[in-house]
Order: sequence, then C-alpha cells, then structure tokens
Amino acid sequence: MRLDGVFMNWEEKYAKRARGMRASAIRELLKLTQQPDIISFGGGLPSPDAFPVEIIKKVTLEVLTREPEKALQYGTTEGDPNLRRFIAERVARFGIKTEPDNVLITSGSQQGLDLIGKVLIDEGDIVMIEAPSYIGGLQAFRAYMPKFEAVPMDDDGMKMDSLEEKLKTLDTCPKFIYTVPTFQNPAGVTMSVERRKKLVEISNRYQVPVLEDDPYSELRYSGETLPAIKSFDTEENVIYMGTFSKIFAPGMRLAWIIGDTAFMRKCVIAKQGTDLCTNPFTQKLAYEYCSKYLDEHIKRIKDLYAAKRIIMLEAFDQYMPPGVKWTRPEGGMFLWVTLPEGLNATELLPRAVEKKVAYVGGEGFYDGGGERNMRINFSYSSHEQIREGVRILAEVIKEAMAKR
Repeated sequence: MRLDGVFMNWEEKYAKRARGMRASAIRELLKLTQQPDIISFGGGLPSPDAFPVEIIKKVTLEVLTREPEKALQYGTTEGDPNLRRFIAERVARFGIKTEPDNVLITSGSQQGLDLIGKVLIDEGDIVMIEAPSYIGGLQAFRAYMPKFEAVPMDDDGMKMDSLEEKLKTLDTCPKFIYTVPTFQNPAGVTMSVERRKKLVEISNRYQVPVLEDDPYSELRYSGETLPAIKSFDTEENVIYMGTFSKIFAPGMRLAWIIGDTAFMRKCVIAKQGTDLCTNPFTQKLAYEYCSKYLDEHIKRIKDLYAAKRIIMLEAFDQYMPPGVKWTRPEGGMFLWVTLPEGLNATELLPRAVEKKVAYVGGEGFYDGGGERNMRINFSYSSHEQIREGVRILAEVIKEAMAKR
C-alpha cells in the first residue's frame, strides 16, 4: 500500500487493445486437465502416449555433442537453415512450391497468428473468418481491434457463395480471409478441392489475401489427401501456416509461416521486436528428429488417434439422445456437437465438470453465437475415458433436455 493510501488504477493505464483482451477459454480449461479425476475433452492436446521420449533423449544428446555452441547460442530471426529447408521440402506433398528463404520459424502457431495480425491489422480493419473459427486465431487478432465478418460453413467448409456475397457488400476491402481448411478446429470439417480453387480465385479477383492455417493435414485417418489452398496460389496471395505441435510435440513450440517474399520480410522485422529468435536448441533438436524419424512417428500417432476417433464416434452413436448432432471428421482431433434447441453448452459445462467431464463451449469460436455447440477432443483421453466421458456427457444433456 502507498503511504498516501491510494492504489494505482491500472484500468486507466491499459492500452485500448489490452482492455478488450479476453482470457482463452481453452487455456483456462487446461487447468482442469491437471486434476487426475477429470476426463478432459477440452484442449486440443496430443496424447501423452504419442510423445517419442526415448528418441528425443537420444537426439538431444546428439545435438549437444555435435554442435553445443550453436544450439545454446542466439540464432537468426528467420530460423535454423536446415529446419527451414526441411519444411520447404515437406510441404511439397501438399502441392506447395516454396524456397527455404520464404519460411519463417515461429514460437508456435500462436506467435505466427499474432505476427500476422501485427503486420496486417489496423484498428477497425475487416478480417473475414469462418463461423465457427479457431478460438486462438480470434484471440490473436482481437488484440489489434479488427471487425470480424463471419462466413457460414457446411460439411465442405467455408461457403464460397456466402463469402463472395459479403465481399460485394463491404465498403472497404478486408485485410485477409482466415481459414483452417483441413479438419477444421473446431468443426472437424474439410474444405473441398473445388472450394479451395474458388477461394484462390476470389482472393485474386478481390485482392484479399488468404491465411491458410494448417495444423492437422498430416493427421488423416480416412479419405484422400487434399492439396493445400496455397498449392493453387499463382499470385502469392496465400499465406500458409503449419506446426510441429500436433505431429511432434507441442512443448517444442515450433511452427512456421510461408508467404510472399516482401510480406515475410515484414514478419521477420515484427518478430525481431517480439523475441529476436525462436529457440535455436529446439529447432536443431526438431530437425535432427524430424529428418530421421518423423514419417514413422506420424504413422504411429495416426493409428493411435484413428482408433480413438472410432471409439468416440461409436460412443456418441450409442449414448447420445435424439436431437443431438455431431460431425464425423476424417482426421484431426475434434468433433463439433450441436445441441437441440433451447440448450446452452456453456451453461451445461459446470454440471459436466461436476460429474468430472470437461469440454469447450462453442461461444468462444464465434464473434457472437455458438451457444448450442461444444467442441469435443478425442486425441487426449484413453479409450476407457472416452467411453465413460461420452456416457456421462450424454446423461448431462438428457437431464437438461428433460428440464426444458
């Protein structure tokens, strides 16, 4: 306490962008996962069984033995050259042609989203988003105070006719269109090839960049691999993001942005003011691991998650009452659940947590709306927990339906 008895009024000190900041519903829910008796369908967490601990120990020793000075020293803002080359070569499997110089390593996808917001968004700018949209993207962009224009989705992803109708009615050109086209977070749906091509066509015609956020493409359990939106990009209007969090380990905090040369240079400058460089040690460790073991690892985790997806879908088929709807994704980590009219998923959450089950309510994935929705993760929990958690969740929903 100050000697004059007056406390600092911090609310008056905050920048306007800080006053509008909201806590991440997902980060808050992750605290629940620390409780051993909670069955968590909340976070987008890889299974602990997926972490290649012994091999990481091995490659850590190799890196520290071979090049300790470089691993423990500052690195370049752009990222480790070997890792950037590896990424440039790997994304070719999704039809993307790029050079290592157009790859920027970031400290997780969240930093990438923030950097793009910092470089592109002024207060009041329009950003086109999916409805629903990834909550982490919305949180990153909100710091720069844009106006969101939401585009509805169906089972084939963002609806291009709705997107074009909105673009025709806007007085100002949006800064970019944000999409998670493959196994979308939170809805689990995948944008069709026809719509991917159409999106690039719309982007070129209206001169609106596309931000393609692609954390899940490598986690496909059925169906055919689709080309990235950026694979159709002939005018460098598509910014592509990827991450090692879902295919290696999220604790490494390693992701990347690929884009136009001038745009990437501006992102590098923005990153220099944020953290100078992404952790050089984890970059070298990731390159050592991924260049030797990643394909084998992805095959293993796909088998692991594919089995969990089947068990969760079977449990939903068995336990959920009529009127509840859910997506049946071909990959990724999530189901998107829609409750019957009159139910609110956020209001049901305390009752579910009381019964030791957690999920994420749908409201955080919209800029208004989503009360009847919940996002359900199937990658983290065990087979037994999935069955029991879905059974309990169905009980909670049935109780709420009976009280309507």
